Amino acid sequence: MTQDLGRHFLENSVKEFRGVKALADKALAQLDDKQFFASPDAETNSVAINVKHIAGNLRSRWTDFLTTDGEKPDRNRDQEFLIAADASRAEIMAMWEKYWQLVLDTVKSLSPDDVVREVVIRSEPHSVLQAINRQIAHYALHTGQIIFLAKHLTGSEWKTLSVPRGQSEAVNAAYAAKFKAK
Repeated sequence: MTQDLGRHFLENSVKEFRGVKALADKALAQLDDKQFFASPDAETNSVAINVKHIAGNLRSRWTDFLTTDGEKPDRNRDQEFLIAADASRAEIMAMWEKYWQLVLDTVKSLSPDDVVREVVIRSEPHSVLQAINRQIAHYALHTGQIIFLAKHLTGSEWKTLSVPRGQSEAVNAAYAAKFKAK
């Protein structure tokens, strides 16, 4: 039972990480480079900053996940919130892709027994289960910021990532038919 639950948790975690990334990727695809780097005001992070911060967090948390503190000594978190004048979208997105792959590879490499192992983040002990849930929540929060800002920046050109307004009943009926058939 515990093995099954651990395996299910890890499989679901991969699915959740992929889902969060897919939502962010769909929002990012709707932005041009100017919008990617745009910030509505001095206190709001641009999409580029959110992507850079998530990539930095991914690298820190998932490199040597089981054996080192998730807050790596070489991480400069404050720098993740600054974008150099010569920074390119391609370079930021390359980090994004590289470190999302690290997450997926790491979680897929875990065994059901690892779910109850202890890992450390900022010197605080967590079970692997807690650490994974913490990171899913963190990345989902920033993905929400990316989506909100992308929707704001694209205005009427925005293509919804979920149920379009006024179509809830039709979507619900389609899901009901799909799952009733199974």
